Amino acid sequence: MKRLCTAALGLLLLSCGRSPKGDYYITPVPFTDVTVADAFWTPRLETNRLVTIPYAFEQCEETHRIDNFAVAAGVTKGFHRGYRFNDSDVYKIIEGAAYALRLHPDPELEAYVDGVIDLIAAAQEEDGYLFTAKTAFDPDNPSVRVKDRWDNIRDDHELYCVGHMYEAAVAYYQATGKRTLLDAAVKNADLIDSVFSREGLRYPPGHEEIEIGLARLYRETGEKRYLDLAKFFLDQRGDSTGHELYGEYAQDHMPVTLQKKAVGHAVRAGYLFTGMADIAALTGNTAYIKAIKTIWNDVAGNKLYLTGGIGASGGNEGFGGDYHLPNASAYCETCAAIANAMWNHRLFLMTGDAKYMDVAERTIYNNVLSGISMNGDRFFYPNRLASFSGAERSPWFGCACCPSNIVRFLPSIPGYAYAKRGNDLYVNLYLSSSTSVDLAGTTVHLIQESLYPWDGRILIKVNPKDIEKFTINLRIPGWAQGKPVPSDLYAYMETGSEPLALSINEADVPVSVKNGYVRITRLWQVGDEIRLTLPMPVRFVTAHDSVAADRGRLAVERGPLVYCAEGIDNADDQVRHLIVNPDAPISTSFRAGKLNGIQEIRMEGELLRRNSEQVLACDPVTVTLVPYYSWAHRGLTPMAVWLAADTETADPIKPPTIASTAAVSVSHGRGEEALNDQIEPASSIDHDIPRFHWWPRKGQVQWMQYDFKKPQTISQSSVYWFDDTGIGECRVPASWHLLCRVDGVWERVANSTPYTVDRDRFNTVTFRPVTADALRLEIASQPEWAGGILEWTVK
Repeated sequence: MKRLCTAALGLLLLSCGRSPKGDYYITPVPFTDVTVADAFWTPRLETNRLVTIPYAFEQCEETHRIDNFAVAAGVTKGFHRGYRFNDSDVYKIIEGAAYALRLHPDPELEAYVDGVIDLIAAAQEEDGYLFTAKTAFDPDNPSVRVKDRWDNIRDDHELYCVGHMYEAAVAYYQATGKRTLLDAAVKNADLIDSVFSREGLRYPPGHEEIEIGLARLYRETGEKRYLDLAKFFLDQRGDSTGHELYGEYAQDHMPVTLQKKAVGHAVRAGYLFTGMADIAALTGNTAYIKAIKTIWNDVAGNKLYLTGGIGASGGNEGFGGDYHLPNASAYCETCAAIANAMWNHRLFLMTGDAKYMDVAERTIYNNVLSGISMNGDRFFYPNRLASFSGAERSPWFGCACCPSNIVRFLPSIPGYAYAKRGNDLYVNLYLSSSTSVDLAGTTVHLIQESLYPWDGRILIKVNPKDIEKFTINLRIPGWAQGKPVPSDLYAYMETGSEPLALSINEADVPVSVKNGYVRITRLWQVGDEIRLTLPMPVRFVTAHDSVAADRGRLAVERGPLVYCAEGIDNADDQVRHLIVNPDAPISTSFRAGKLNGIQEIRMEGELLRRNSEQVLACDPVTVTLVPYYSWAHRGLTPMAVWLAADTETADPIKPPTIASTAAVSVSHGRGEEALNDQIEPASSIDHDIPRFHWWPRKGQVQWMQYDFKKPQTISQSSVYWFDDTGIGECRVPASWHLLCRVDGVWERVANSTPYTVDRDRFNTVTFRPVTADALRLEIASQPEWAGGILEWTVK
């Protein structure tokens, strides 16, 4: 697929198909009607066009995703390879390619995609069934548990995959007029409609998405059976008369109209809420609307990360309890962020309330952009809010839902910028762009100029073909009104907000905000200019006191961007030892040569140390912050969004110890740097700090070893076991012992206290003093369990 690297590949997620009579209260201005020429967004869209799409197709070839269709079609011999849901990645990338072709005709790209679509159509079975993992079933691949159709709807993702296929089919038909993929989608949807019904199978999909795809297929074809089928799938959730319930993980614990809390897998939940919004808009179902608004209040008030991310736990890739928002173990999957933005945009279209666009903007600028490198070919799956040793984006994943989702989502951002209803035009996102819309019986050409998100000064030129009266609604972001989010989950330390400035043709206009918008109604004519200034001071953010992970800490924002500290910019290449002072002087400047151009923040702060006498001392330092989306582009270096505000919260730099200065080696396992990092655990299940473990090796003997820089006289050692009972497969060991190396010979230490295996504390063993140049810890795991260590000290 290297031949595509120079192809012009523009994208957008939003459909421009025929819209049924009943639909959203407000209509988005489609991406095809928005031209972007923006200093911030144009480079990202160009990178997506020139790098990410061709790179994603190449990865699909190299990882056999495309070949799976050839095998299912009988073109190539073999079996399906990879995860059962890998078909969906190909569909999402085709969707992105369709947007590219719609904006930038490219015969070479179109011919390539036509070839892939021909394989997909050939892989489809005679009656319309399409799922390569079962058509080309490999009995030795545990990814797919059964060969028979529909036998594991909860896990096998047949319906999830074709939901993405429907979206791709509509997009490609609209872009090229070619029906091959659309015909395959219709044939498949007809099959599913004949199989799933109150008289047939009554299983809802284990992973939501088909509901969104069916709504889109209905909008394009006008076939009401597809809309009814989407509603059927929604209504089967929580109905135990038709199937054994999947539980909270898949939002199948109660009927969707009775759900009030966001639970389970965050991506599935986001797609569910998005699908409910679509079906509610198309059918007028008020029960769906009430439910997703109630759930939104739960998310915005209890479960939303400052970056707009959702999903606190890696164990279920989803929501935790109220206020459970850890930082270093935050999941915040990129796909979940995309789903969150889609859901919030639809809620805006349904209601006209800017608070939903506030969340969408926060999510896009922070969590979504963090998920892809500036070069466009490296990706984050989870997006942590803290990292003790740094992280690097990956070139691809076995489960590649996030890269393929970014491919189709990033270019959708221009379609989030404008919307209209009747004679009202909404300006939701600020980016240099232009569009033409029909309002009040005339065509209005709008030109927006700004340096957002670095500068809050926005110029909008209004050029109607005729002098007409209509309304322009300018979104005033919550952050510009003194509220980071539309709840009390986060708050700015400073009370009040700097005044906004608004003028029309250089005449000042009073600012009155309702539902997050300034409404300007007047007779407009060619040459009218609106100037809006959104002040962008540096703001310190506090979290609700119930968010334990953020107590005693502050985050920093400027405009729509959340900032973070990276070790590479700060003293001792560390961030967890820093203390920020909101009363200290602050400066901000644009650094064109740093991280592709950023607004950098610098402030006076302190670095906390503990000396060998255990006395704390604070050294004055300059704290440097960069936008969160830009982190992890300069090698492995620690990072934190929430910084300590006092000495009680900061983790002091500790004096070196025998263990911390030792060289570490292990028999097997990952994360050995955690053994001697001097970070004290809160509990044995502490996921918010680094950990060493040897999962999935179960029931085996493992060893860890410290080689000292010089022989040391030692007499005590302590181990803090990692044990994730309830969520994982690591347990405290069955037994352990220590060996020391003296004159090249290993011998057991002569312990005077027992070797304990208790959870939630250091297990300390004392032994006869010995001078050794190395110490080895040997562990016998419990049968059927692996294990791990959070910290290992030596005295």
